[in-house]
Parts: sequence; C-alpha cells; structure tokens
Amino acid sequence: MLKQRTLKSLVRTTGVGLHSGHKVTLVLRPAAPGTGIVFRRVDLTPPVDMKADPYAVGDTRMASCLERDGAKLGTVEHLMSALAGLGIDNLYVDVDAEEIPILDGSAAPFVFLLQSAGIEEQNAPKRFLRVKKAVEVKDGDKWARLEPYEGFRLEFSIQFNHPAVDKSGTQVAVDFADQSYIRDIARARTFGFTQDVEAMRAQGLALGGSLENAIVMDEYRVLNADGLRLPDEFVRHKVLDAVGDLYLVGAPLLAKFSAYKSGHALNNRLLRALLADQTAWEWTTFEVAAKTPARIAHLYPDLQFA
Repeated sequence: MLKQRTLKSLVRTTGVGLHSGHKVTLVLRPAAPGTGIVFRRVDLTPPVDMKADPYAVGDTRMASCLERDGAKLGTVEHLMSALAGLGIDNLYVDVDAEEIPILDGSAAPFVFLLQSAGIEEQNAPKRFLRVKKAVEVKDGDKWARLEPYEGFRLEFSIQFNHPAVDKSGTQVAVDFADQSYIRDIARARTFGFTQDVEAMRAQGLALGGSLENAIVMDEYRVLNADGLRLPDEFVRHKVLDAVGDLYLVGAPLLAKFSAYKSGHALNNRLLRALLADQTAWEWTTFEVAAKTPARIAHLYPDLQFA
C-alpha cells in the first residue's frame, strides 16, 4: 500500500522571520500516523498547538498565517510546500516565535532539513483528498480553480507589468507525476519590489527581508548579484506557495489546480469553497498497488509499495 510518512529523527535550525525580523528556532519532530502537521508555539505558556487546517488561516497579507486562541504563526507556506513535495504526512513543528524562519526565501532549505532527518514510512495508508468536480473562486480579474485529475498538476499565470518579471516567463505548468518538486520548484525564492518596501514595513511586514532571503527588484531589474536561479523563478515561486497553501487542507490533493494572479488569500478561499461542497471531494487511499493509477503511483518516486 501507499503509506503515510514522518521523519526518522528530530532536526532543528535557526533563522529570521521574513515579516517580523525576529530570530526563530525551528524544531521538526516525528509524529504518529494520523497526526497530520501540527505547529506548536513553544514560547507561549502554555504552548499553543495549531494544526494545518484551511479554517485556521487568518491573516493572508504576503503569507499564510495560522491563528488559534489569540496565538498566531505566520509564513507557514514554504515549509508546508516542502512537506507536500516530499510526501510528509505527520510531523510536529516547534517554533519559539510568531513566524516560521524564511531561511533563503525558498523551500530548498526545508527540503534539506527533512532529508537530513531521514524520511520513514509508517504502517498506515496514505490518505488523499480527491476532487470530484470543479470548484472556482474569483476576486476581480484574479481566479483559482480545482478540477478532477488523477494526480497533482498545477498551472499558474502571473502579471506584474515589470520588465524583469515579464521577460522571465509568466506562465508555467507542473505535473508532479512527470516533474520533480525538488528540482523544478523547491529552489524558487520569494520576491519583492523596492518601491513597496516602505509601505509593507509600515504594516509590520518584510521587517526581516533582505537580498539574502528574497529576490529584490527596483523599477527595472533584479538587484541580487547572483541573478535568478531559474529562468522563470517568479512564477515557479507562486507555484511553490500554492503547493504549500493547498497542503493546509490536511492531505495531498488529487486534482488539477489552475490560477491567474492568485495568492494566499484566494488559495485559502478555494480550499474553503471545496470543503463546503460535500459533493466536490472524497477521501481515498491506495492499499493495492495494482489498483493505483500510474500518475498517482509516480507522485512520490522514492515511495515504494509494500
């Protein structure tokens, strides 16, 4: 069967919060089958647990923020993206501040941490949430949609009217049965514009941002000395974010996701719209290899049936 996964051992790192600017210690710990992804603010007394859940998402300005009993935890999407990409179902995430550290602005450092700890299959079937009919949400000219698909495919388009973004490519399609999350998505960094920095910082955002953890652009060009990691890094980072935001549903999706100019708020609205329609989705597992569609079996190439 296709099994649930957790880590073999504990792993930790430290960094700075992109928006808070505060130092953060992050500890990732194995969890039992059926636990899900549970974030814990260990700096609070008593500690507050926040499970990955689209209904726990509050603030979506420039990040996805979980909230519970007055406690908040921001910028969870890059870690969630790495967990989705590596097929991690169960994990405790201990944090001693109000934000997950940004590290280099991509999901690649989280992938490295997870692989360093080792990934362990568990004796329980992996649960998927299968989309059964199309669901769409809109906000002006922005939109996001989920459709039935026996696998996980994302198609994303962006529009920023900026020369550096426009020439890099503004559309991408990624199917994880054929392409690698680690190679094709995980290294894409978050990005921002110098002309927006003052306004964001006035709102208490981007206080920890720098050229070390984001692609930064003036009115004409990328300011980072090393340039882009990927020719179309901007739109691929939007896919990275979407993978993380969608994984907040609590399980990997079997669906095609397509979007135009979507962000954290619209991604979350899409999940809520999906869950609100009981006829639009179902839980499923794959306990017999011969009955598993090929595209689903190929989502995690290192996962073996047992």
